[in-house]
Amino acid sequence: MEILTTIISLLLLLGLIAVPIILFLGIKKWNLLKFDFVFYLISGLILTAGIMWTFAWWTDYSDQLLMRNYGYNFDAMNDMQRFRNVESVNLEKVKQLEKVYFGIGWTLKAIMFFVLYSPYVIYVLGQLVRRTRRKKNMQHTKPAPSL
Repeated sequence: MEILTTIISLLLLLGLIAVPIILFLGIKKWNLLKFDFVFYLISGLILTAGIMWTFAWWTDYSDQLLMRNYGYNFDAMNDMQRFRNVESVNLEKVKQLEKVYFGIGWTLKAIMFFVLYSPYVIYVLGQLVRRTRRKKNMQHTKPAPSL
């Protein structure tokens, strides 16, 4: 169960990294839009916000799934009843999951992480790489001055 939740989390994280890159490369490849930065801005915000929202929800939900899988009782009134069905081998892991699960809510985590995450760094870096490539190509294709 842990492997499955980890794989899904990694896929969402890779999607969060790959979407701005694919979007940047796709916009330049299609070259259909006059205002490519505006399209990148809007579509990048929508796609990355959706992936971020899903990623934050999944981390919270996967913790809940793992806790149920280990035998944690969410409906219990005290700690003795909550951990009654948890094996002693998994007790420390479940206590750690409980701390994370009952901490900051997933919606606030999504909002805070989205403020820190910026897909527009990819756009700026991509534009800088393109400009340096163009300058190098122009320098190599310049005809030699005649004497």
